[in-house]
Amino acid sequence: MSDVPSPLDEAALEGVINDALAAFDAATDLEQLKAARLAHTGEKAPLTLANRMIGKLDKADKATAGKNMGRARGRVNAALAERTEVLEAENAARILREETVDITAAPRRRRLGARHPLTVTQDRVSDIFVGMGWEIAEGPELESEWFNFDALNFDPDHPAREMQDTFFVEPAGAHLVMRTHTSPVQIRAMLERDLPLYVLAPGRTFRTDELDATHTPVFHQFEGLAVDKGLTMADLRGTLEHFARQMFGPDAKIRLRPSFFPFTEPSAELDIWHPQAKGGPQWIEWGGSGMVHPNVLRSAGIDPSVYSGFAFGMGIERTLMFRNEVPDMHDIIEGDIRFSNQFGMEI
Repeated sequence: MSDVPSPLDEAALEGVINDALAAFDAATDLEQLKAARLAHTGEKAPLTLANRMIGKLDKADKATAGKNMGRARGRVNAALAERTEVLEAENAARILREETVDITAAPRRRRLGARHPLTVTQDRVSDIFVGMGWEIAEGPELESEWFNFDALNFDPDHPAREMQDTFFVEPAGAHLVMRTHTSPVQIRAMLERDLPLYVLAPGRTFRTDELDATHTPVFHQFEGLAVDKGLTMADLRGTLEHFARQMFGPDAKIRLRPSFFPFTEPSAELDIWHPQAKGGPQWIEWGGSGMVHPNVLRSAGIDPSVYSGFAFGMGIERTLMFRNEVPDMHDIIEGDIRFSNQFGMEI
């Protein structure tokens, strides 16, 4: 494996990229590809170590280094994704050949149950955005601290980096966390995909919250990211209004209130009008949104003077709770089949 290259040395970076691509191509199964992935994209990989050197560079060199690293990581991740798709297809074909199903077996008489309303809600959200021409993006639940915080413009002393707010994974030097939001998928999407970019990232997230009527340490989010030339807050609002009406009906209304998030500027809280809310019609906080912060774009090697973007995120549990009048988080997570059946989602 190559030595750690300077993020300013494009020739050295090209050599590290070629090493990674050759290792991926040489992998003949998913286990070998996993080993190659860890060697070339893991915490001790040359590209990862080179990326950490950016913070020690002179200010004048950081932008160039960031672009170099963004391009390098993007090429490696794209090659990894392509090889993964090929090997997964080969593995699926092998399983189909080796496994057979006895279609003469007696049918099951027991009731099969129902799809969980969280799954159905997530699929509903995904279908709406696919219908708008967006892509669905996924990422790992055990995430690098760089993707989860640094690339999203979180300060080093941000409270979310504390153990009481975030599940950090030992050893501490690995800088791995159970992702606190699905925003790291947005960084991965910017590194892996060409622009313009329109992606939705649904998935499971983790925070050290105590379980109560409205909180749980394991919950689900969906986050959207658009990066293109000329995007404004008007595009963000139009997208959210259309989504709200698709989700809650043609009379749904939204409002945006000024707020602060490290990864957007300006930022806005998103509220939705809830006419059936307990205690009477009222505005209910639904999620956060805003224009992508220039520092986040730079982290992915995107020039903020050319491209702009908007992002938003909501909780799937929260969406389910006020869309279907579910009063208590316990009902969602306890696994009682009667909870799923009451929504008519039997399969």
